[in-house]
Amino acid sequence: WIVKFMLDAGFVHLHVHSAYSLLEGALPIAKMLKLVLADGQPAIGIADSSNLFGALEFSQKAAAVGVQPIISCEVPIDFADADEGREKNQYFSKNSIVLIACTEEGFINLSELISRAYLSSEGGPPFVHFHWLDSKNTSGLICLTGGPEGAIDPLFAQEHVKKAHARLDLLKKLFGENLYMELQRHGLASEQKVEPQLVDYAYENQIPLVATNEPFFPAEKDHDAHDALLAIAQGSVVAQTRRRKVSNQHYFKTRAQMLELFKDLPEAIENTLRIAQQVSFRPLTRDPILPKFAVVGQSKAVEGEISESDQLHQQAKAGLDARLKARGLAPGYTRKDYDERLAFELKIITQMEFPGYFLIVADFIRWAKEQNIPVGPGRGSGAGSLVAYVLTITDLDPLKYQLLFERFLNPDRLSMPDFDIDFCQERREEVIQYVQKKYGREQVAQIITFGTLQAKAALRDVGRVLQMPYSQVDRISKLVPTNPANPPTIAEALEQERQLRVMRDEDETVAQLLSLAQNIEGLYRHASTHAAGIVIGDRPLQELVPLYRDPRSDMQVTQYGQKWAESAGLVKFDFLGLKTLTIIDHTIKMINRGNTENTADKEDKIALDDIPLDDENTFTMLRKGDTVGVFQVESAGMRRALIDMQPDRFEDLIALVALFRPGPMDNIPTYCAVKLGEEEAQYLHPKLIPILEATFGVITYQEQVQQIGRDLAGYTLAEADILRRAMGKKIQSEMDAQRDRFVSGAVERGIDEIIANKIFDACAKFAEYGFNKSHSAPYAFLTYQTAYLKANFTSEFIAASMTLDMGNTDKLAEFKRDADQLDTEVFPPCVNRSHVAFEVQDGGIQYSLCALKGVGRQVAEHIVEAREQGKFVDLADFANRIDPRIINRRTAQALANAGAFDDLVPHREQAFNAIETIIGTSQRAASNRAAGISDMFEVEKPEPIILNPVFARWTNIERLDREHSAIGFHLSGHPLDDFALVLESYSVTSWRNLQEAAKDGESNFVVAGTVVLRNDRRTKKGKPMAILTLSDPSGSFECLLFSETLAKYGEILQPGSSAILNVEAEALSEGVRLRLLRARLLENLAQTISREMVIFANDPKSLAPTAKLLEKGGNGVVFVVVKSADATRESKIKLAGNYHLTPDLVSGIKSISGINDVQLT
Repeated sequence: WIVKFMLDAGFVHLHVHSAYSLLEGALPIAKMLKLVLADGQPAIGIADSSNLFGALEFSQKAAAVGVQPIISCEVPIDFADADEGREKNQYFSKNSIVLIACTEEGFINLSELISRAYLSSEGGPPFVHFHWLDSKNTSGLICLTGGPEGAIDPLFAQEHVKKAHARLDLLKKLFGENLYMELQRHGLASEQKVEPQLVDYAYENQIPLVATNEPFFPAEKDHDAHDALLAIAQGSVVAQTRRRKVSNQHYFKTRAQMLELFKDLPEAIENTLRIAQQVSFRPLTRDPILPKFAVVGQSKAVEGEISESDQLHQQAKAGLDARLKARGLAPGYTRKDYDERLAFELKIITQMEFPGYFLIVADFIRWAKEQNIPVGPGRGSGAGSLVAYVLTITDLDPLKYQLLFERFLNPDRLSMPDFDIDFCQERREEVIQYVQKKYGREQVAQIITFGTLQAKAALRDVGRVLQMPYSQVDRISKLVPTNPANPPTIAEALEQERQLRVMRDEDETVAQLLSLAQNIEGLYRHASTHAAGIVIGDRPLQELVPLYRDPRSDMQVTQYGQKWAESAGLVKFDFLGLKTLTIIDHTIKMINRGNTENTADKEDKIALDDIPLDDENTFTMLRKGDTVGVFQVESAGMRRALIDMQPDRFEDLIALVALFRPGPMDNIPTYCAVKLGEEEAQYLHPKLIPILEATFGVITYQEQVQQIGRDLAGYTLAEADILRRAMGKKIQSEMDAQRDRFVSGAVERGIDEIIANKIFDACAKFAEYGFNKSHSAPYAFLTYQTAYLKANFTSEFIAASMTLDMGNTDKLAEFKRDADQLDTEVFPPCVNRSHVAFEVQDGGIQYSLCALKGVGRQVAEHIVEAREQGKFVDLADFANRIDPRIINRRTAQALANAGAFDDLVPHREQAFNAIETIIGTSQRAASNRAAGISDMFEVEKPEPIILNPVFARWTNIERLDREHSAIGFHLSGHPLDDFALVLESYSVTSWRNLQEAAKDGESNFVVAGTVVLRNDRRTKKGKPMAILTLSDPSGSFECLLFSETLAKYGEILQPGSSAILNVEAEALSEGVRLRLLRARLLENLAQTISREMVIFANDPKSLAPTAKLLEKGGNGVVFVVVKSADATRESKIKLAGNYHLTPDLVSGIKSISGINDVQLT
């Protein structure tokens, strides 16, 4: 009946490109199967380009809907060694054949060939070398010649007939009767030219014919979108003629269409059925395959004399003794409680056959800690395990914090345990290398991930290949709401954004953009690697899954994504890199180096484990909301919540981390009000008091739902975990069943039915968004640790935080502002004092050389190394010690603009003006060293660099602008500082405060800013507009000027100018957008405010040039204080009249020789 069914089917597609043919296939597996079912096709074969990414997914999903999956691959072949040494790709692009796996042996062979192609590639595209192929590794495989872009057709098309025949002879010899001549008909002249030659050779050599259509997209109407996809893949544009294109006939054709297309060659159609009948295998899922825990002292995983279960029991009991000796019992618990909990967990772990998993994780964490690699306290539900705690996998006592094991490992719900382990991000790779060495590189791999064309990316990519103006595409893509957790589709954006619909309806080009982008939206764009996931096998992984190689790493990668890699039996271990751990580590090392005065005894080093959890300095800081840099509580919302909550215990932080998310966030006011005594806690039943008392009557954690199920309705904790999951999934049938059980159980225990239903509803409402305390508690622990370090070792903590955010100038500026508010000085960069990282010196923070724009790590390391001979004395000394190949003109200019040479020269301008001399001197010194001249003549002191005493002084604004260009923000001051009186009189709002107020609904503001950048462009309708980038002491921001405001204020709003702006703010998902309403230059406004200038002169001769700079007519008065010749007396003289007094005037007068100081008030 199967044969008859197949014959009745008429035709089977054998060469289909799914979406896993990256930027080539536009057929997601689900959509493909819908087309198969709609046409009643019994089987289908995918043949993705050079990969088996979708093999297991396709196999499972096809079988689930009653379709026979045929696994094949379009395999690129390098015939060079079998073809007179011809270079790859001389005649065509793909050079591929289609290999179809008919049997399990065939699939293993295909998987190994593709894996070898990737693992052998050196950054280029993967190729299977023909000489790899033999009768053994091609057994179980059927070969199709590949079609118009395959290994044969292009040779015929380009009249390389002998080479085509030679290649076919090779394939015939290798595959025998399993070689098929593939024919495709898309109405192309090249196909019509080649087909007779293919058919003739096939008949002459007894090679059966097979018809394929090689679909890339669902329907003919989708061709334009697919063409755009190919243009994206090639970095080209749609209008470009010399690029790869495919016919509009490469769509998923029905059986009837294919029968009609090949009605003159029925055998080619029939052979598709013959091949489908030969396929007797598909990839299947496997139960988890755990590697055997490697016995200490052995390099590979072997089965030791002692069982894994016995090892786990021994390590756990010894670990419990060690933990209790070091930390003691949790309040209210006895040793018996710990022993019983440990025995219970070990029993469940052993029953579920997971001892090896715990041993493996404990082993690499133990190794990391022995190497002083920072490891996080835990993450996720794993913190609920006492076994994990005593094995030092986690660092929080689950009994002390009422964390539940059943939330992690539920004997009633079979699933793999999953520890998410955080490591210092700088040393995470060392732990992975340890695992590779212990279990063997061939048994360890990363997990592949696939980046998709999400709405914004699809719009930008399609806009580029359509050659639409960047500004127009940018504006359209920004109308798509930003939601990283659940990115909206283009259809959803059109529904939500009226302006997007208007643009589509008014402009055909925009309509085309949206249509094409929607068509390719969601397709895979590229392959990458999972940020944390590592799989460890009990055998070489190539025996379990096909493998891939990330060009950026030498580590092998699974070709299946996480879900399907796990379905294939691989067990994932998460090695996460967490920046916070690195910040903590840097901070403690800085403290313990003894380079500050914070520790009276330099030998008294602090340890993370010794930090008290009740430090008053820490909670005082948290209650103020001074949390810049503090883990998880940096945002404005978190700061407000801290101020409202007034935390005074570690448990408050656990609750805040859990509550601060959509849904539970609504309960924060209640939590705070009850905590502060403003309200009384409300409990639906007295039995809830012991469960909810610690969180002031508010259901805060998922574990509390489990405890409610146990204590009020008679569930076990394992059953209550299933209750919690059912509530979270909101499946009505499950909810109804659980409600019946919960209510009946509660009634049996003396609770009124109405109250029981209310309690169930309260739990269900929470469970939809509820948070896991086992996750919240370890993260709150990191929150507390970072807060403790900031509160007690402020300089070290901020310095470490700045080092870890060195590439983010906005963040560096925020840390600088925070340091100012905390009376912690940030010293400017200096070639004599700065290092590669931010360091603590003299109680303040020394700015990093590496953080300067145009400098970088190599330059910073070189300067620090050159300084090991002693501090630089002057510019000549600096020039003679540096390598001009490392420090060039651009680098030296950045150092000068940042003020890094200020120690070596009287004036910063002189260092900048001497750059050419510095570089020249450095080059001569390097040349002399290379020639041995310096050794011959023993030059003791380098020839000095003469600084020109006559030079143009930079105004304060110019100095700050240059500093901004080198540092990325204003470090030593801000241009607005000179206008403090004006800003105060106009009630200006800072950018930081504006953002928070705008999110609360306010829209009209007065802000001040210095124009950093101006971008003039045109709107869609051709009208002029501009985007200004401005800065104030609290940050950088953008402001839009449309045609009317641009005409009014465009002339005065140039880079470098400072102004007060009346703006309209709009809070969007991606941030706050400002539109200019009015602008006034601060320099002009300053003239309207009365000012007083006092000039302190040491030399009366300086007064003449000073007078030349003064301009009468303003609102300012000028006093001159002159010292007597013997410097024993001072005379203060008021100049007649009023003057225009500006910050630039102050800078100009200060530059005059003989002027000691100038004060403007």
